[in-house]
Amino acid sequence: MSKSLQEIRDALDEVDQRIVDALAVRHELITLVPEARQEPTTGTARDEIREHEILARVEGQARKAGLDPDYVASLFHEIIQHSVDWQSRNAAAKEADSDPRVPLRVGYQGGAGAYSHLAASQHFGDRLLDCRGYRNFRELADAVERGKLDYAMLPVENTTAGSINEAYDVLAHADVAAVGEEIFRVKHCLIALEPIPLAKVRRIASHPQALAQCSEFLATLRECQIESYTDTAMAVGKVVRDGDLEQAAIASREAARRHGLEVLKSGIANQRENYTRFLVIAREPEPCAPDVPCKTSLVLATQHQKAALATCLNVLAAHDLNLTKLESRPMRNTPWEYLFYIDFEGNLADDGTSAALAELESHTSYLKILGSYPVSRSNA
Repeated sequence: MSKSLQEIRDALDEVDQRIVDALAVRHELITLVPEARQEPTTGTARDEIREHEILARVEGQARKAGLDPDYVASLFHEIIQHSVDWQSRNAAAKEADSDPRVPLRVGYQGGAGAYSHLAASQHFGDRLLDCRGYRNFRELADAVERGKLDYAMLPVENTTAGSINEAYDVLAHADVAAVGEEIFRVKHCLIALEPIPLAKVRRIASHPQALAQCSEFLATLRECQIESYTDTAMAVGKVVRDGDLEQAAIASREAARRHGLEVLKSGIANQRENYTRFLVIAREPEPCAPDVPCKTSLVLATQHQKAALATCLNVLAAHDLNLTKLESRPMRNTPWEYLFYIDFEGNLADDGTSAALAELESHTSYLKILGSYPVSRSNA
């Protein structure tokens, strides 16, 4: 006798619950690893030989079960990475003598459910967080400077819409340090009060970056007015306050869930692989161990001479430092002169990196080192 659709769904729900329960058991076992090690771990919590053994084993098990081994291996890669991240954060907390039971005060721009909010949860994982939303990047950085926040999430670039200029301007002038990065996959949804047809939507609000990232979808809605708003999650709040059935917002599925609204359409960005890179900023730098793969971010102004920027870049190249980002922004009150934002693969704790920056300083009129921080797992 064949099963009904509801019976199949009920069975799938039971399987999903068993998967979640198994992950919970696995995490409990992971928490026992640091104390069970014969010697304390320094730097990262990785055991690459052990990881390869696990992935090889589950690939073999997948083949025997008739599953795609690459698919199963990719799932376990994420599971292993979560374990590594947890162990690294736990070790860092102990080294800093911080109590993981005390919430970290983490700020973001926008409302609850904004992508910056979700990126904070992803970055800090199991740590207890006191998340706080701010109206703009300047207020966010000011809260870090004044010690009102331990950390803040600052979006600096997106794979669809490019660099976020306002964030770079804040980095140049705020007294903060870059201590981490997070690569967050952005999944835009069209959200409304009720599940109405797309043809009935007359107004859509969202953050300008989100609108730019969904421009191709928006172009198909010919009788719809597009409005820029402060933040994606706040745009969802506007839909709730206005109570207008013809109004919608572009935001995360989590923002829709928090407000009890309907997702009319998901995956509406121009590019399916749509990611935003965040810098995690703090009041003071947080040095990394020399063996930790890091990026270093800095801001510089070149001397007024021929090929000045090329000279600076050649210094990094001569020290075998791989450039990952180069961005220019106009200098305040100085027409036609620019600040350059540079990211490269390197750790300030490494003597070669320190030597490169000392040489670089002699070729600049201004140099601000934002900090070194571990490379995001999405970049690894």
